[in-house]
Amino acid sequence: MPQADLIETQVYSISELTRRIRATLERVVGAIWVEGEISNLKYHSSGHVYFTLKDENSQLSAVMFRSDADRMRSRLREGMLVQAYGRVTVYEKRGAYQIVVETIQPTGKGNLQAAFELLKRKLESEGLFDPARKRPLPVFPRTVGVVTSSHGAAIRDFCRVLHRRFPGMRIIVAATRVQGDGAAVEIASAIELLNIVHASAQPCTIDVIAIIRGGGSIEDLWAFNEEVVARAVGRSKIPTISGVGHEIDFTICDFVADVRAATPSMAAEMIIRPRDEYAAEITQFARSLHRCAKLALGHRRHHLVELREALRRQEPRHYLRQMRQRLDDAAGGLQHELTRALKAHRQRWQQAATRMQACSPVAMIERKRARLQGFSQRLVSIQTYSLNKIRHRLELSGQRLEMLSPNATLGRGYSITMDEKTGKVLRSAQNVPQGKSILTRFKDGELRSKVE
Repeated sequence: MPQADLIETQVYSISELTRRIRATLERVVGAIWVEGEISNLKYHSSGHVYFTLKDENSQLSAVMFRSDADRMRSRLREGMLVQAYGRVTVYEKRGAYQIVVETIQPTGKGNLQAAFELLKRKLESEGLFDPARKRPLPVFPRTVGVVTSSHGAAIRDFCRVLHRRFPGMRIIVAATRVQGDGAAVEIASAIELLNIVHASAQPCTIDVIAIIRGGGSIEDLWAFNEEVVARAVGRSKIPTISGVGHEIDFTICDFVADVRAATPSMAAEMIIRPRDEYAAEITQFARSLHRCAKLALGHRRHHLVELREALRRQEPRHYLRQMRQRLDDAAGGLQHELTRALKAHRQRWQQAATRMQACSPVAMIERKRARLQGFSQRLVSIQTYSLNKIRHRLELSGQRLEMLSPNATLGRGYSITMDEKTGKVLRSAQNVPQGKSILTRFKDGELRSKVE
């Protein structure tokens, strides 16, 4: 291969290549159903399940994580023929492709599960499962419509629980088949029939519809996964509760109904509370009503007393007595105000007299004379202080001048030698020639000499 081709060719690491293969595989294949025989089955201590799916010509590694494995009703077995639903991906560490299984069941149920998921996604996209459209069950239903088989154990359990909780509850059963061909259409027709009875109020209105059935396989419950049933439940003008199968069973009907119950018996429990609870609530309400009525009656009685007192106050004699009392109060108030005003005027007059006395010329002269005397005393004090300060400074200057004078230096044993003629101070012997007449001054006199 030419060198230029080597430079232009992109080289992948093993990890990069594996990631690209995984991304392509997940995008192109994605989640699918596969069928095969289980081999190399291993339940790990972590709860994950590892096994191989194989047929006559090929095999596929598979893993089912604990969160999905815990939902299985029974354990897997070696040699078991199953249909598995999951995502095809690549385990990068070994570079091997595998399927991450989410749901697994014996062969024969894969097509039903796929149809279930397809219809579920379709109805969910239409908003049929939206919590916003769910209606609450009535608080105190009087009539319950039931869509179920008239011969199954579900209707017996449902009625037994309902009558135990609230004896005398009216039940209208729209009997229908709950499995087999054509059962879904019958279930939908029964729901619509109960809505017609409710609209016509003949024989009575229906407060809630219970769609119930006992447990069974996915095939047995399939009628409740049909679109015709889901549409009928969605169109119902009456609130609906779905109690199909056991707690682990989920149907399309459960998702569309306003309320889901795990079993038919639980549906009966959710429809109405025990009569004793209603009786206790009624007793509590009665007590509360009695307390409220008593309190309201007390308020009304108090209001009546107030009105009677107000009417009594409006009586003419009472009004006249009040006016006389108000007149006496006004007269007393006027006298008080006059006394207070006179006292205030007298106080202001005294204050004015005091201010006028303070402004008298004699008082002003006395104040000025006192201030002048104070200024004179301060001036004398300032002059004396200034003279003492100047005298002290002169003494200090005289002392410093005396210390710096030549006589003070001569007094300490020093002398000054000068040129006799010029009087110039001689500071060095080298500048004095022989025969020079010099004058030496001491503290107590002078001495003339000649340099030899």
